[in-house]
Amino acid sequence: MFNFGVLLYSRAFFIKLRIILNLDFWTKTSGTWINIFSVLVGTGLGLLFKDRLSAKVQTIITQGVGLLTIWIGLSMANSMSQVAAGGIDGAVLGLLAMVIGGVIGEWLQIEERLTILGDWLKQKFKGQGRFTEGFVASSLLFCVGPMALIGSFNNGLNGDNTLLTIKSTMDGVISIALANIYGVGVGFSALIILIYQGGLSLMVGLVANTVPDAENNPYLLIIIGVGGLMIVAIGCNLLELVKIRVGSFLPAIAIAPGTYFLFSYF
Repeated sequence: MFNFGVLLYSRAFFIKLRIILNLDFWTKTSGTWINIFSVLVGTGLGLLFKDRLSAKVQTIITQGVGLLTIWIGLSMANSMSQVAAGGIDGAVLGLLAMVIGGVIGEWLQIEERLTILGDWLKQKFKGQGRFTEGFVASSLLFCVGPMALIGSFNNGLNGDNTLLTIKSTMDGVISIALANIYGVGVGFSALIILIYQGGLSLMVGLVANTVPDAENNPYLLIIIGVGGLMIVAIGCNLLELVKIRVGSFLPAIAIAPGTYFLFSYF
């Protein structure tokens, strides 16, 4: 017997697929371009005011950004409390991801490779001061987070750039302070934003349909939580509480959903 339900479901799926494919390049990546513009403008303003601020004022700005960064990171890390797999708490899953990811990152020498990339950009474009540190810190801060991930999903799926526009405003303000601290290296994080957010938005048409309820999906929540811990680490570095090799923990973002998947079957 012919199943009209399957036909209607298939029709709806292909209509949705056509909408995704018919979105032009600008619509799919509009939020990314707005984000890049805000970071570049913020960096320019930060550089403009850099020599006009006293050392005490610059220190206060650094501490303010550091404290805000830690708060943002802790807010993100709290998403791990909404995740549990096989009786294992999300915090434990996050710990495993961070430890395993950190070991892999050290083995791959990611921190050193990021430093080499930052130094190459510094030399290529005649950057000065803390160029590399600013490039690495701002790239991680702007790209590791729920708004970057979910915002890119929404932008690529249906052209909705609302989340990324809100994120762009926040990043623009933060980049003013970071550029005042680190210099022009902050502006080059726009390259990472282009690759990460733009790439996600363009690929989301192939993946988003397989991710149910993205905002409450445990795989995304554990990724956001682990990313939040890295944002906390950036805040600690800004406050000079301790020097954390944040780049080495990057593999933890990929390891995190794997730990959930593994323990969810126990």
